[in-house]
Amino acid sequence: MFELKVSDAKMLKNMATAISILVDEATFHITSEGMKLRAMDPSRVAMIDFEWPRTVFEEYNCTEPTRLCFNISELLKLLKKVSKEESVELSLDEKTGKLKVKISGRFTRIFTMPTLEASEEEVPTPKIAFKVKAKITTEGLRRAIEDAETVSDHVRIEADSEKLVFSASGELMGATIEMKRGTEDLLELDVAEPSKATFSLNYLTEIVKAASTTSDIAVLEFATDMPIRLDFQQTNEGKLVYYLAPRIETE
Repeated sequence: MFELKVSDAKMLKNMATAISILVDEATFHITSEGMKLRAMDPSRVAMIDFEWPRTVFEEYNCTEPTRLCFNISELLKLLKKVSKEESVELSLDEKTGKLKVKISGRFTRIFTMPTLEASEEEVPTPKIAFKVKAKITTEGLRRAIEDAETVSDHVRIEADSEKLVFSASGELMGATIEMKRGTEDLLELDVAEPSKATFSLNYLTEIVKAASTTSDIAVLEFATDMPIRLDFQQTNEGKLVYYLAPRIETE
């Protein structure tokens, strides 16, 4: 069983939102070391790898490893109006098997949620030989993706030793967003081999929009026509990483 307390309810809400864009019924692994989630979206185009070590929590008590599955959209309904000054406690009612959500601030609210059958699927970490690694501000990434979305439903991301380029083209308009090494938004660029790959903006837009509320810096890793890895770096020792499969273009 477990009892977890997060001192910043808004932080929990932002992370739950970042998870919900890919996974609705989320199975968390809760151990004495922390909580983890690694899951594919229903279409198996994207994957999320999330981890919060016990140090993220104000209080953390887990007596035995637990798999906890619940509807993350339902949790977000409960967290809709929380503020940074409020805390949230999560625990499991042993008698009913329900998840108890206690929100404390100016007054206390206690909710119960049904739990679901936990997934037994073990999703492995993709093994990819990335050729490009770019450290970028999440604000710069978000703006580049939004600009691409104004003209198309997909974006090509490419890099050489000097720059990172986002390009999109639709029936009528096109867009090219170029970031040079060492500029305000492109903080680092390591290119073993010039690479390019195209990705669906339906996924990428939602990922970047939600994850940017949890992080100021993202590390992108990709190779030609291979999945991209987006690591939204957390200041609290946590982990929020996405993998997104490429859109393979035929000439």
